Amino acid sequence: MPALTPPRRNSPPTFNAQERFSFDASREQFRGPKRYRAAWISDAHLGTRGCNATALLDFLRETDFDTLYIVGDLIDIWSLRRAIYWPQQHNDVIQKILRKARKGARVIYIPGNHDELVTSFCGVYGNIEIAERAIHMTASGERILIIHGHELDTVVQNVKWLAFAGDLGYQFLLSLNPLINFVRRRFGLGYWSLSAYAKRTVKDAVSFIGKFEAAVAHYAERYHVDGVLCGHIHSAAIREFGRVAYYNCGDWVESCTSLVEGDDGAIALVHYHPHAASGRAGTPGIDSARPKETLVTG
Repeated sequence: MPALTPPRRNSPPTFNAQERFSFDASREQFRGPKRYRAAWISDAHLGTRGCNATALLDFLRETDFDTLYIVGDLIDIWSLRRAIYWPQQHNDVIQKILRKARKGARVIYIPGNHDELVTSFCGVYGNIEIAERAIHMTASGERILIIHGHELDTVVQNVKWLAFAGDLGYQFLLSLNPLINFVRRRFGLGYWSLSAYAKRTVKDAVSFIGKFEAAVAHYAERYHVDGVLCGHIHSAAIREFGRVAYYNCGDWVESCTSLVEGDDGAIALVHYHPHAASGRAGTPGIDSARPKETLVTG
């Protein structure tokens, strides 16, 4: 991956994209997985039909790291309480993470609101650590606070029933995506997500995301860190709020994004596009993931 730099003071970040794989290239062209100093994933929501386990498995197979941070909502216990859904691919994700730990990778699991039961097991288990928050020191010496982010979500913390209702509404919008895209494919159109569109365009949703990001950055100041990294809102981003850098590693439901740190301490957003080729993410035997790296330069 080319040298990257995170957003710096008094230098507005710019974004561009560079395609790393193409569907015409054979697997033999690639010499093993890419290695990073650290990687962050969040909001996989294993146990739901919306989880894009195929893309996540591709990422884990094609990437090695010294430290993997799981930034909450790996398993959607809220959904599993309503109905059991656990296909083999979801089990494969768990097994792949455990295999990474057995081979020497340090795995730090920070539970979110959908898997908050895991908080009861905080502690160190070999190369796996479960903690409510963590501080990551980058190779360039910057201290990054790692939290899931639900701590700053007043709806989750104070109005639990409304949070559950919002989750049901989001799952409903996700369930409409296959039908919508079946029709779109008939007309030769590409993948489009109703739930992602609503999140980007509904005024209240856009306002919530903006306020959430600012609140998380302000919260991080009490820890005297250079940046804060979270998940929760399924909206990947690298931004600057005053003297605090804000990072969000997105989700593995729609955007399929991860943050990675190179040996120089630069943090970049890696974006997999599971619907680009066939519109059928998660179909066994179909290489439907198109990884891209979103480069951030300052």
